[in-house]
Amino acid sequence: MNVELEDYYLKHPEPFQGCLLALKQMIMNVDDLITHERKYQIPFFCYKGLKLAFLWMNRKKLILGFVTDKKILPSATGVKLKDWHEMIQIDPNADLPKEMIAAKIQEQISRYETARKDSITAEKQQ
Repeated sequence: MNVELEDYYLKHPEPFQGCLLALKQMIMNVDDLITHERKYQIPFFCYKGLKLAFLWMNRKKLILGFVTDKKILPSATGVKLKDWHEMIQIDPNADLPKEMIAAKIQEQISRYETARKDSITAEKQQ
C-alpha cells in the first residue's frame, strides 16, 4: 500500500480506523482483480480500470460508496456523462453488513463484465 493511502486509514481515530481497514479488506477480498488506489484524496477501489467503490470520512460520518463508472454508460451526442454513485453510511460501532457489501461489489463486477462482453460483441459486428 502506498504511503498516502496508508496515512488516510491511520489518521482516523478508533473506531473509524478499524472499520475503514475492515471495509478495505472486505472489498479487496471479493475479487483478485480489484485494485486499491487514491483518487480525489480518498481510497478508491477499481476493477479492471473501472471505478467500483470508495471509502470517505465526512466529519464523523463513515461513508461507503458504490460507483458505476461512466465508461460503461450508454452515451448520446451532446450529453455529458457522470459516474453514478450510491452511498451508505456505516456505523463503526455496529456489525458491518458484509453480505450486502459483497453482493453490491459482485453485482457491479457482473455489470462491468456484461458491458465489456457487449462492447466486444458490438466491435465484432462492425
